[in-house]
Amino acid sequence: MVQAVLVSRDSQAHLAPIVRKIGLSDIRVALARGYADFNETPTQLVFLGIIYPIVGFVAARAASGGALLPLLYPLVAGLSLMGPVAALGIYELSRRREQGLPTTWLNAFDVLRSPAIGSIAALGVLMVAIFVAWLFAAQAVYRATMGEMLPGSFWALLSAVLTTSAGWRLILWGHVVGLFFAFIILSLTVVSFPLLLDRNVGVQVAVRTSIRAVLHNPIPMTAWGIVVAVLLALGCLPLFVGLAVVMPVLGHATWHLYRQVVEA
Repeated sequence: MVQAVLVSRDSQAHLAPIVRKIGLSDIRVALARGYADFNETPTQLVFLGIIYPIVGFVAARAASGGALLPLLYPLVAGLSLMGPVAALGIYELSRRREQGLPTTWLNAFDVLRSPAIGSIAALGVLMVAIFVAWLFAAQAVYRATMGEMLPGSFWALLSAVLTTSAGWRLILWGHVVGLFFAFIILSLTVVSFPLLLDRNVGVQVAVRTSIRAVLHNPIPMTAWGIVVAVLLALGCLPLFVGLAVVMPVLGHATWHLYRQVVEA
């Protein structure tokens, strides 16, 4: 069973999917097509229904003080690490539109019936493990820079971070470590989840193909990572409302980026 998940039975013809070279213009094309898909099948209400309970719970628990408060920013920022998992249904919508099939937001749940659901779940578990590792790393950075101080409120934490040398070191090293984890997620997932939905090649082949896509296209993939980070940050600004649009658009765009990078 485990071997079937790692290398799918029907993956023998796709052991080495061909990875194309792309340019920065392909990033613009993917975003434009992603936005077009979003306009055809809006899903912002679904994402609002998912995002707000999660973010609201995290913010409420952290704002109450205690050991969780210093992890408020890593928790919210780390949600973007789980973006490829959250966008699975969005990939399915773009896949259906590409095939000319009738598509509504309910079809996002069709991913649960995918032949590759075992491989998708296994890769999802890996993403959760990386998310947990990020939280441990963020906590380690906090202790290394701020010590064992537990602020009594969010505003006390914000003041300590912005007005002390230890706080500035926390910002610097926290973002360095965060970039490292973001690069890992980008390398492992930029095309792996869409590839599994499209071909069911198994986790090993999907992940290797994703890494090859990054290595073959370092500048475009770096640009893609920057675009994702900037759009997610902008989506968070108006009380996270913008994420209800940003996340679906990025999900659709990721599918089209996969189509441009991996040869059919």
